[in-house]
Amino acid sequence: METNNQKDIIIFDGECNLCNGVIGWLMKFAPTATFEFLPFQSPKGQQLLRHYNKPTNQLDTVILINKEGIHTHSDGFLKIVAEIPKWKRVAALLAFIPRMMRDYVYKTASRNRLKWFGVSNSCTINFG
Repeated sequence: METNNQKDIIIFDGECNLCNGVIGWLMKFAPTATFEFLPFQSPKGQQLLRHYNKPTNQLDTVILINKEGIHTHSDGFLKIVAEIPKWKRVAALLAFIPRMMRDYVYKTASRNRLKWFGVSNSCTINFG
């Protein structure tokens, strides 16, 4: 699916406080032309989820879509963080942790994120 965009796409849960906080942090520290942020609840987010055969009713992982393909869970998160110059080394070091361990921590946080951080009444990104 062509996105007509040179930016990597990040699909996230626009109703999750943790997700909105991370997106706000990325908007502040990531180079401006790096990412396009899409709540999974947005029309374009839904279209991309369908295209990649991902569930459209809920999201349990951040999704990064770049020229290499689609990346989820800890791999996706580390690829995103690696695009921030000051955090590139941290991402590289964390990548040495076996994926099974990284994904266990990631999935535990993902499962509990709404309970731990709450649900937002508004999304960081205005998607109409």
